[in-house]
Amino acid sequence: MSNEIPLAEMRAHFTSALVCDALDAEGFRHQSPRLPIRPLTVPGVLIGRCKTTLWGDMAHVDARPYELELKAVDTCQPDDVLVCAAGGSMRSGIWGELLSTAARNQGCVGVVVDGAVRDVAQMSRMGFAAYALGTIIYDSRDRQRVVDLDIVVEIDGVSFEPGSLIVADEDGVVVVPRAVEESVVRRAMAKVHAENEVRDAIRAGMKATDAFARYGVL
Repeated sequence: MSNEIPLAEMRAHFTSALVCDALDAEGFRHQSPRLPIRPLTVPGVLIGRCKTTLWGDMAHVDARPYELELKAVDTCQPDDVLVCAAGGSMRSGIWGELLSTAARNQGCVGVVVDGAVRDVAQMSRMGFAAYALGTIIYDSRDRQRVVDLDIVVEIDGVSFEPGSLIVADEDGVVVVPRAVEESVVRRAMAKVHAENEVRDAIRAGMKATDAFARYGVL
C-alpha cells in the first residue's frame, strides 16, 4: 500500500479515469469492469479500500438469513468500500438504507454492487455513496445471500482483492493491485499536475496538437 499520499489527498485530486490512465502506463490495462456500475446516491469520487463479499442467487428459504452480509458489515474498518460481487444478478436489491447505516458506523465510506440496490432516496439523504447496476425493490432474503467474504472476487473478469485501493465516480470503477499501488499513485499524482498545465495552456489559446507535443499529456 502507498505510504506517501494519504487517501484524503487522493480524494481531493483523483478521478477514476486518471487512475485508469496511470494503470495503463504501468501495463495494467484491464482494471475497470466494462459494466454500467454508476453512482445512484451522491456525486463525487469514492476512494477507499476493498472489503469484499461474494453473493449467490437462491430460490429456497434461508435458514440463516443475512448471516454473512451482517458479519461483513460489522467487520468493516474505516475507509473501507464494501464490494458486492453478485455476478450482475438483478434478482433483488442486496443493499439498502439499514446496511448503509450500520456500515457507516464502522467507518465504511461506500458500496460498489455488481447487481442492484434499493432505498436510494434514503441513502442519498444520509450521503452514503452507493454504486450499482440499478435498483430492484425486492428484499434479498431467500433471493440472494453472501456466500463468502474477505476473499478475492471478480467483477467482469477484474479481480478485487481485500485491502486494494478502489476508485469510483461517474465514469466507472477501477481497482489498483496492491503490488503496484505506490507506483500507480505516484504516477497519477504527477499526471494531475501535468493535466493542470495542459488545461491552462489550452485555455490560454494553445492548440491541442501543440499542447500534446509539448507536454505529452491528453
